[in-house]
Amino acid sequence: MFQFILLQASSGQNGLIGNLILLGGIAIIFYFFMIRPQQKKQKDQRTFIGAIKKGDMVVTMGGMHGKVIALEEDNVTLEVDRGARIKFDKTSISLEASKQYAK
Repeated sequence: MFQFILLQASSGQNGLIGNLILLGGIAIIFYFFMIRPQQKKQKDQRTFIGAIKKGDMVVTMGGMHGKVIALEEDNVTLEVDRGARIKFDKTSISLEASKQYAK
């Protein structure tokens, strides 16, 4: 039995080609299931941040809910509660909450 396993392991050139094909297949699967979806998510986030406008209800990554009252190049000013205004970096905006407040 042990000799049979050793003979299979040392199959030479055919084994090398098979291993290369296997590793290539794993790399392709890794790209399509891990890397590509993450790149798409980052692109969608950049598009969302670029489309923020005055009056939008948003949620920050820290969980702060507020209404956009002023936009600058890299900053957003949110009104969070009864006139309290807080300035955030645009990249800290996580998602739009307008649909939540419309209910």
